[in-house]
Amino acid sequence: MRAGIRVLFHFGETKPEPWLAGLRAALPQADVQLWQPGAPSADYAVVWAPPQQLLDEQTRLRAFFNMGAGVDALLALRLPAGVPVVRLDDAGMSVQMAEFVCHAVIRHFRELDACEQAARQVRWTFRKPRERADFPVGVMGLGVLGRRVAAALQAFEFPVNGWSREPKKLEGIQMFAGAAQMPAFLAASRVLVNLLPLTVETRDILNRNTLSQLQAGGYLINVARGAHLVEADLLALIDEGHLAGAALDVFREEPLPPGHPFWTHPAITVTPHMSARTLRNDSIAQISGKILALERGEPVAGMVDPARGY
Repeated sequence: MRAGIRVLFHFGETKPEPWLAGLRAALPQADVQLWQPGAPSADYAVVWAPPQQLLDEQTRLRAFFNMGAGVDALLALRLPAGVPVVRLDDAGMSVQMAEFVCHAVIRHFRELDACEQAARQVRWTFRKPRERADFPVGVMGLGVLGRRVAAALQAFEFPVNGWSREPKKLEGIQMFAGAAQMPAFLAASRVLVNLLPLTVETRDILNRNTLSQLQAGGYLINVARGAHLVEADLLALIDEGHLAGAALDVFREEPLPPGHPFWTHPAITVTPHMSARTLRNDSIAQISGKILALERGEPVAGMVDPARGY
């Protein structure tokens, strides 16, 4: 690696010191600094939800590294022309996402919410066993995280359907692709797991039209972005009895406001955007490895297509 490489870091309200120490240890020849307004020109920026000022000032960057799999917040800004955006491929997030989704599916399938409620009321209840064949799970979005989730669900012997924008092949999974096959995918699924990137095309995709096409008693698990979901449509379909409920980890406004109906709805489980957290050591290893590869003139995985939004 050539000497004098400058790397800027910005990660919102996260304590920067451990990240800076890790990046400096992984890139000992680089000058790694926390971004401040007016910072000197840098070669690379490692960011999460940066201010527009950073992008406007840093006109000589060779690449942005986004501290997560979702790049919608970064692409919403005015990016310098021709500067590539590189996202995290996994960095420890896929196993977290798989365990979170499997927990949500199993909790719903085994009716553990009802058991918990009965226990609080000191009632010993019997739940009739359910058949896995009656609970096909549809995974919408088959990137790194989606593929890991689909494979994990197979281990519990749930029928798994997969939907992606373009055709893909995954062993043991019934595959659907494109807008034309979306209705068949939804009709084949009773549990829907959303792992789509947030783009112009996918905003509000979880609405009355799509959710009502799920099998009766359907259940939604949203672990992608809150803006995918039309909240009023979900509440209406649950209250009408077509959907059994939902497990929601992401929301249009975060933190979720105290008076929001999701907090108290008996059929909705709320978690604070924690399904797959960015892991510092794994992320630093991946980002530093990609910076070194770019310095050697080598291609790297995770290059974002701004036109597609991921």
